[in-house]
Amino acid sequence: MRKNLRLKKHYKIRKKIFGTSNRPRLSVFRSNQHIFAQIIDDKASKTLAAVNDLTVNSGSKKAKAYEAGKKLAAKALKLKIKKVVFDRGGFLYNGRVAELGRGAREGGLEF
Repeated sequence: MRKNLRLKKHYKIRKKIFGTSNRPRLSVFRSNQHIFAQIIDDKASKTLAAVNDLTVNSGSKKAKAYEAGKKLAAKALKLKIKKVVFDRGGFLYNGRVAELGRGAREGGLEF
């Protein structure tokens, strides 16, 4: 039930958000244990950069999400991507999703 509500929100958001080569989409997925993020060019249907918190060895889930955001920003800057469209994936923009966004912003991404 809860997953269906999130997916409804996600589809509603995806009607409006579209990633291009100039401004790709930063897509976030959050599970109970981990958080995953990708930078996607929807025109070419390619994932340009991806990161998750499995490789981060800091403390809490929020701290791992923040570090994952910083890593993703570093990968994006290597690919000369500075501006992205943030796709929260139907999740509320608080907690781990917000921390990932904060880490990406502090890493140099604009959205």
